[in-house]
Amino acid sequence: MDYSQVLGQFLKGGKKITDESPLILITCSGVSNTGKLTAQVAGILAQKEPDLFEGHVHAKQSTRDMEAVINGGKVVVIDGCGDRCAAKKLKSFFITPHIHIIATEEGIEKNGMGDPKFEEIETLIAAVRREVRR
Repeated sequence: MDYSQVLGQFLKGGKKITDESPLILITCSGVSNTGKLTAQVAGILAQKEPDLFEGHVHAKQSTRDMEAVINGGKVVVIDGCGDRCAAKKLKSFFITPHIHIIATEEGIEKNGMGDPKFEEIETLIAAVRREVRR
């Protein structure tokens, strides 16, 4: 087992992550259509299913903000593309996401600075729901 995986089971304050731990959502910090998509999906899920996630942090937020939200939760990462910006930021905390969803791996094309399409939003929301409810 990788040392970072062992550390990732525990967070500040020695809190052990269990099946009952709250879900914490971390989204991509990108400005491309897929990066914007992750933030939109987080916002929609917060409105439609407010109890699904205990908290949400954009990967571009400060380390202190991220630590405060993550503390004690199971981490769900939604990255926009294979650059995996959100997952990379978590790696600096020795945290491996419990669930990692990448928009481009769900069939969504990264195509520049355009706005996400409705179908892409629905596709990514469905992927998050599918993975969280496994």
